Amino acid sequence: MNKFFNCLVLVLLVTMTACRSHAQQVEPTKEAAPYSGLIHVVLDRDFPDPTVIRYNGKYYAYATQSPGSDGKMINIQVAWSTDHEHWTYAGDALPQKPSWASNTQNFWAPDVFFDAKLNKFVMFFSADPNELTGKWMGIAYADNPLGPFTDKGTPFMKGPDFQCIDPKAFVDPKTGKHFLYWGSDFQPLRVREMKDDWSDFADGSAATAVVYPGKDKSYSNLVEGSWLDYDNGTCYLYYSGDNCCGAGANYAVMIAKADNPLGPFVRLGESDKTLNSAILIKDAVYTAPGHNSIFTDEKGNKFIAYHAIEIAHKEKGRVMCISPVEYKNGWPVVIK
Repeated sequence: MNKFFNCLVLVLLVTMTACRSHAQQVEPTKEAAPYSGLIHVVLDRDFPDPTVIRYNGKYYAYATQSPGSDGKMINIQVAWSTDHEHWTYAGDALPQKPSWASNTQNFWAPDVFFDAKLNKFVMFFSADPNELTGKWMGIAYADNPLGPFTDKGTPFMKGPDFQCIDPKAFVDPKTGKHFLYWGSDFQPLRVREMKDDWSDFADGSAATAVVYPGKDKSYSNLVEGSWLDYDNGTCYLYYSGDNCCGAGANYAVMIAKADNPLGPFVRLGESDKTLNSAILIKDAVYTAPGHNSIFTDEKGNKFIAYHAIEIAHKEKGRVMCISPVEYKNGWPVVIK
């Protein structure tokens, strides 16, 4: 009885702590979402904002900077796997800092893909510029998925504060047009058409707001971490909200969809009138899951890669997790 009572008290304390943390991040009238129990860790080390791709029978994961075993900062982390369950850490995909960010140390949110026309791996990433004026975005290229990636020499996009971060490139299967999604800083997520070689925005194009913050009950004070997936003729925009990390971490993966990359996008919480667009939230062991990517295995099964924080061992940082995802009744569902 004593053991049972002690466990019950511990569970209640953890739950109360989680609720207090949530209440600090959202308006007092909002309710915290229930635990999900869907989080599955595959790389138990600090590996935030993971992008996972499949190339030539292997899987490659890229992540925000983190200290290596020797204490030296790794600019853009990379790991590889043959089964997306067991991973080998491979170090730094961007070992040489770009000239415009050579004096700073803040590289994050890489989006990496292989462009067959360029015959190159392309990386969009966020960084602090030497001038320390806002957050900027860069583009780097490599011949090998493990790198080294080399920055093109000049920043791609400059922005005030942290609006121009968290890039996601997308090629529309219907039209072949290229697009880039980005955004944060309590501003809307945006998309704009790109040139076919990814060198610049398309002539005559303009940024279009696709998802606004503050539209749902929870997790939408700030929206960021865009990821666009295409399934059965529909564009699904995954994104995350509120606070990614730190003592007040309060993050979740949310979803909106549209018939084309420019929208208009309809949020899940708008569609079902619940004002809750989250599809992946904390559980009893891990909190603040978010900043995801979507990838497909050789059998056509889809998976969501994301980071989360172990409540009992927050010192490990944001570990990489992967869970199956299926589209049911017009929306994605994360499954165990």
